[in-house]
Amino acid sequence: MSFPYKKVLIIGATSGIGKTLADKVVQNGSKLIAAGRRNENLQELLQRHGSDKVSTKTFDVMQLEQIPQFASEVIAENPDLDCIFVNSGIQRPFDFSKPDTVDLDIFDQELITNYTSAVRITKAFLPHLQGLEHQTAIAFTTSQMALVPMMRCPNYGASKAALHHFILALRTQVQAGPGNVKILEIYPPAVQTELHDAKHQPDLKDGHLIGMPLQEFVDEVWNRISQGEDQIPVGSAQDIFNAFEAKRQELYRDMTELLSGLLKQFLR
Repeated sequence: MSFPYKKVLIIGATSGIGKTLADKVVQNGSKLIAAGRRNENLQELLQRHGSDKVSTKTFDVMQLEQIPQFASEVIAENPDLDCIFVNSGIQRPFDFSKPDTVDLDIFDQELITNYTSAVRITKAFLPHLQGLEHQTAIAFTTSQMALVPMMRCPNYGASKAALHHFILALRTQVQAGPGNVKILEIYPPAVQTELHDAKHQPDLKDGHLIGMPLQEFVDEVWNRISQGEDQIPVGSAQDIFNAFEAKRQELYRDMTELLSGLLKQFLR
């Protein structure tokens, strides 16, 4: 099988996983819309691949009130958009044993970037994807920490866990239509990106070298999407997923079926 989508929007395409995934999209023949905060990085991507293959949108997901307008503009300019990667993410350490060191503004920024913005982006783009006749997709980058938290980054794990739960429910809800929207979840392990840079996590030495090589990770994700998978845990995330997440999702499906039956008795 090959990658089935013809025009792809990547939100968070200016660095790390999003940037490398953007190159992969273009190299495999799909048209790319790259979005992110850093216009200079978007322009570098545009120059590397050319305007016949790439268009760009400077956009900051923290500006929640601008998401509907952003979506309207992207859809108006790209009515054939059929795949969206929601990839923006930040990671910050917090030590609540020392409350005076905790900056709640940064805490809220992380929560909005990793979770709230993804929900709002979904709401803004979903009607368009539901309206296309062929299969479409929204892909979310969560984390192995959506399944098992890490002590030093409690908000990162919590925000990714919130997004993971949202994705599970969203996948179930959209299955009945309208349209044919596939909901994908990518669970990275630690990957060698600027997520761990000293600029943001100064207690880490050579943080960008932590984890799985970035290109290796993206190559595996791409191959598995192309094979039709909708849940893609990679590396150590696969071990965690196999250990208990598959069973947990079985329980989720059982509970959903049970509650659906009960609700039919009470809903008109």
